[in-house]
Amino acid sequence: MEKEWEREALEAWNNLSIRDNFIFQRVMQNEKLCKWLLERILNVGIRDIHYPDTEKSIDLRLDSKAVRLDVYIEDEAGTVYNIEMQTTKGRDGELPRRTRYYQGMIDMDLLDKGVYYDDLRQTYIIFICTFDLFGRDERIYTFRHRCIELPELELGDGATKIFLNAKGLRGRVDRDLEDFLKFVDGQKAQSELAQEMEQEVERVKRQDEMRREYMTLYMEYQKQHRAGIEEGMRRGRAEGRAEGRQAGTLHTALRFMRAGTPLHTAAQIAEVPEDELRAFAQENGMVFS
Repeated sequence: MEKEWEREALEAWNNLSIRDNFIFQRVMQNEKLCKWLLERILNVGIRDIHYPDTEKSIDLRLDSKAVRLDVYIEDEAGTVYNIEMQTTKGRDGELPRRTRYYQGMIDMDLLDKGVYYDDLRQTYIIFICTFDLFGRDERIYTFRHRCIELPELELGDGATKIFLNAKGLRGRVDRDLEDFLKFVDGQKAQSELAQEMEQEVERVKRQDEMRREYMTLYMEYQKQHRAGIEEGMRRGRAEGRAEGRQAGTLHTALRFMRAGTPLHTAAQIAEVPEDELRAFAQENGMVFS
């Protein structure tokens, strides 16, 4: 069984791409590529970026829900960026509301560190989506708060939410960004940025330490998953076995998520729908990306 899991883990590792959080997070730790991507998305120059935390967790109070941010970055001006890869839509309105929750938690985290309201930093929450969330075929959707009566009047609260659409065909964007989105969509990298991203993915996947980390996680999960199935099947009635197996799987996935495993990775390894696992986690008081 151990050898079978090892083969499955290696196959899963070989199939990972830029779309998988495990890989995307590590590619974004390449400062040059991360800065380059941010500059293309925002169409601005950024002198320098740094990483306060890798996969930052914000937990303000003992009785509050924690939020895990995949890639949390600051630049030389103090602007905060959170970048995430999104491969599923979830329930209607889930992703837009998640940006609202992230924004509140980031602001509270900054205020907790002694920042005054009028000194709250510019923040960008950026979701790179493998699908068109809004169905308008735009490559990029940028949202800021505006006055309903006077749409040209912007609130100026410093908060921006951006959704990139890897399937989009409309809207003028930088050629590098357009080709990066095609790369995310599974097409061959053409531009320099996309090609360097592709090379970084391969560099990460050549690292024995990264492969061992992923495979160890995968095989340990399979052990826990099997134990969960056996526990569920011991519940007795034949008609309850399928329900028991599913419950065991979800509880096992939840334990890994509480240990810091990203939701996408846990769902992929457990072979359960990501939205089902997310709903189960939320029912148990957790909010994960």
